[in-house]
Amino acid sequence: MSTRSLSKGCFVFKPSPKRRKVSRTTADYFREGNSDLEDSELRFATCQSLQKQVKSETEQIEEELNEQLFDNLVSFLRRSHSAFQEKTTEWTWRTKSREIPTAALVLGVNVTDHDFTFRSLSEVLQNNVTPYIALLEAKDCPGIKNLMQKLLGQLMNCCIDVGSSEEEDYEQVSHTRVRCSMTSLINWYESATKRTDSETPGKKRTSSRHWQSPPVVVIFKDMESFTTKVLQDFVVISSQHIGEFPLVLIFGIATSPMIIHSLLPHSVSSLLCIELFQSLSCKDHLSTIIDKVLLTTQFPLKLSEKVLQVLINIFLYHDFSVQNFIKGFQLCIVEHFHSNPLSILCCQLEEAKRRVNSLSHNQCENVRRLPSFRRYVESQVSEKQIALLTADSSLKEAVRKLLEDLNVYHENYFPILRCLHVFTSSLPKYPLGKQIRELHCACLENRVWETEEYESSLQLARMLNKSDLVTMLQKCVEILVSSPGREFDEIVERLKEFLTQFQKLEETYQERDESVSPQKELQKKTNLYNLQKTLLELKESRRSKKLTKFEMLRFEVVDYIDSLVRRYLVPADHKTLHEIVYFNTASVLREHLNAAPRIALHTALNNPYSYLKESSPVIYFAKCEPEVRFILRRSTHKIKCHSVFIDPLKIQQVVTWSISSSLLRIVSGQENVIFG
Repeated sequence: MSTRSLSKGCFVFKPSPKRRKVSRTTADYFREGNSDLEDSELRFATCQSLQKQVKSETEQIEEELNEQLFDNLVSFLRRSHSAFQEKTTEWTWRTKSREIPTAALVLGVNVTDHDFTFRSLSEVLQNNVTPYIALLEAKDCPGIKNLMQKLLGQLMNCCIDVGSSEEEDYEQVSHTRVRCSMTSLINWYESATKRTDSETPGKKRTSSRHWQSPPVVVIFKDMESFTTKVLQDFVVISSQHIGEFPLVLIFGIATSPMIIHSLLPHSVSSLLCIELFQSLSCKDHLSTIIDKVLLTTQFPLKLSEKVLQVLINIFLYHDFSVQNFIKGFQLCIVEHFHSNPLSILCCQLEEAKRRVNSLSHNQCENVRRLPSFRRYVESQVSEKQIALLTADSSLKEAVRKLLEDLNVYHENYFPILRCLHVFTSSLPKYPLGKQIRELHCACLENRVWETEEYESSLQLARMLNKSDLVTMLQKCVEILVSSPGREFDEIVERLKEFLTQFQKLEETYQERDESVSPQKELQKKTNLYNLQKTLLELKESRRSKKLTKFEMLRFEVVDYIDSLVRRYLVPADHKTLHEIVYFNTASVLREHLNAAPRIALHTALNNPYSYLKESSPVIYFAKCEPEVRFILRRSTHKIKCHSVFIDPLKIQQVVTWSISSSLLRIVSGQENVIFG
C-alpha cells in the first residue's frame, strides 16, 4: 500500500496473515542435533519409558524411607489434638493452655531436598489428618504482616490485598473483606468447621479421613532464615489464642535444634511444647537409592565408574542433594539414548532380542565399529571373523548371544559384589571402602583382585574370628538365595558346607599331638647333648607351627570367596557390547552438572556467541580503564558497563549476556581484548 498523498494523515497497515507457530514437542528437541536419525522415535520412546520407571521407583523408595518419620509426626499431631479436644478447667490445662505444640523437624543440610520432603509431608497430612496446612518461607515473610497475609491466603485459598495498610489488611472472600489478624483466622476456622459439620452425609463421607475439628498446621520450611522478630511476634500472638483453636507448628531445621533457642529467647521458647524429629541421613538416603536403583538388574542402563564418581563427588562436595543425584542419573539416560545410536538395544533382554532382528545394515555397521566387538571378532577363527564382518545375519545371531551373556554377567555380578562387601565392610580401616558404592567403583575401574587394597583385605579376612566368619557366611547365603542368578545353587551348597564344618569345630584353637611334646621331654633327666638337641627341636617346632583346623578352614573360606571374585567381578569394559548399556561419557555429564568457571570464562572471552546462540554484531572494546566499553558495529551507541550493569534498552542486538563482576575487574586490567 502506498503512503504518498497530498494530505497528511494516519495510515493503518493491517498485519499480513502469518502462519501459526507450531509448538515443538520433546521428541523434536530429542531429534535436534542428532546425527543418526534412524529409529530416533523408538529410542525416544524407550528413553521416556525408562525415565518413568526410574522416577516411579525412586519416589516409592523415598516414600518408604520417610514413612516412619511421617508416622511419628502424625502420632504427635494426634496427641496434641486429643489434648485440645479433652481440655478441662483443671489447673494443669490452664497452665499449659498457652503452650503451642511444636515439632522440630531436623532434615539436614541438603536444603534442595527439603521442598520434596515438605510436599510429601503436606500430602500425607492433607490425606489423613487435616486440610488446613500452610507452608511458609522466609523470603515471603519479611514481617509479621506479610506472614499473616501469607498464612491466611493459603488457608482461605484467596487473594490478599497486600498494598493496604496494617489497619486495613483485608482478605476478599465471596466479595466480602476480612481483616488479616488472628481473630479473623479464629472466626474463619470456626465457620469452616461448622460448615463441615453441617454438610450432607454424602459429603461427610468424603471427608471422613480428616479428624473432627482438624488442627491448623503451620510449617516453617526454613526456620534459620526467618528473622527473630517475626518468629517471636507470631509465637507470642498465637500463644494468646491457642485455647480457641488447635494450632500446631512444624519447624524445618537444616542445622541443629539449638537454633530454636538461638532465635527465640527463653520467654518465647517457653511458650512452645517442642518435640524433636530426625529425618534419615542424606548419605544413608543416597546409599539406599544406589543400592535399589543402580546395583540391580531392574533397569537396563548402567553407569560407568567415571560417570558414577562424578555424580557421587557432586553429592559429597557440593550439595548433599539426593534429588540432584537422581536428576543427574536421569540426565545420563537422556544423553545415552540421544548420543548412542545402538541404545535402541538398551532395554529388557527379550525386547532387545526382538529389536536385533530388525536392525538395519547401518546399525549393523555401528555394532562392528564398537571397540569391544572388534576385540571379540579378533578372538574368533578366520571363518567366523569373515562371517561377522560381512554377513548381517551372522552378526545378529552373535549380538543376541552376546546380549544374553551380558545379562547373565549382571545377574551374577551384583550378588557377588554384595557378598564381597559383607566381608570387606567390617575390616579395620576399610581398605576397599565402607560403602558398597566405593567397592562397586573399584570393581568397575580395574581388576579389583590386582590391587593392593584387595590384598590387604584378604590378609585381614584371614584373621577374622569364628563368630564373624559364621555371620558373614550366613549373610552371603541369604543374598545368593534371593538373587536371580542361575549359577548360585552350587555356591550356596558350598557355603552351607562351610557353616556345617564351623559348627563341628571344637572350641579349642590348638590341636595337641598324641605324641610327647618337647616340653615334657625337658622335664625328664637328660645329659647336656640331649638337652641341646631337645631345645633345638623345640625352637624348630615353634618356627613351623602347625595350623589348627579352624585356621585351615578359615583360609579355605577366604580362598573360595577370592575365587568367586576373580570369576564374577570382571570389569564391565571387558565384556563385549558393554557400550550399548553403559553410559561412560563423564566429560559431557561434568559439563552439564559440574560448573568449571575457568572454562566458561575462557569460552565467553574467545567466542561469546557460543552462549548468545544467534548471529549478533561483533562486540569488541579497545583499551579498558575503569570500565568496559562495548561498541556495537551496527549501532552508534557506546555502552559503559561497570559492576555488571548493562543497559538492556541500548543493547538491542544482544539477547542474553551473563558476565560476573570479577570477570569485569579482571578484563578491565587488560588493554586489548576482542570479543568475537
